[in-house]
Amino acid sequence: MKICVMIPTYNESQNIKNLIDEILRLKIKDLHIVVVDDNSPDKTWKIVKGISRKNKNVELLLRTKDKGRGSAGKAGFIYCIKKKADAIVEMDADFSHHPRYIPLMLKELKKSDVILGSRRVEGSRELGRSRFRKFVTLGANLYIRIMLRLKVKDCNSGFRCFKRKVLEEIKVDEIESKGPATDREKGTSKLGLKQLVAGYLMVMRLKFMHLSRKI
Repeated sequence: MKICVMIPTYNESQNIKNLIDEILRLKIKDLHIVVVDDNSPDKTWKIVKGISRKNKNVELLLRTKDKGRGSAGKAGFIYCIKKKADAIVEMDADFSHHPRYIPLMLKELKKSDVILGSRRVEGSRELGRSRFRKFVTLGANLYIRIMLRLKVKDCNSGFRCFKRKVLEEIKVDEIESKGPATDREKGTSKLGLKQLVAGYLMVMRLKFMHLSRKI
């Protein structure tokens, strides 16, 4: 099974090498790392490019237009689909999503089509997050679950694992949401009021789209 770990990045020079090293240390057969960088001013892309020259399983997708977390994820998914990946793991580069859970996600993918790294299931916990950030996460999840009538407990998790067929079936090239960032181990968070408002408006839009189709 060909596995692609897709990592959207912007100004992650403090984290990206350590993250790549941690993922490669897992020794998973036929695993490829695809870093989707939005031409980071801190030269994250340059670090990845240097690593990719020494390791053929590390690839750089450098973007200079249509920047943003959501569009970067979308571009990464499309790239991984074209590379014929059987499983695609999406994660952030800031160690808010730890590579140690990738093997477990891949194991569970044998029984399901999508696996979510959730902060809201039994046995889970959150470390290093402020009370404000926890409040924002809880509020956002409650809002999304009510609006879209979802049973998923962590609707805004960015740590996910998909079978390729799922992304093909949902027409990933039509994804529009830009998506907020998460808490991080190093560097500055990219989550702000603009991203929060955009996320809430997108959920509302999805709700009305669903209602219009029913009518």
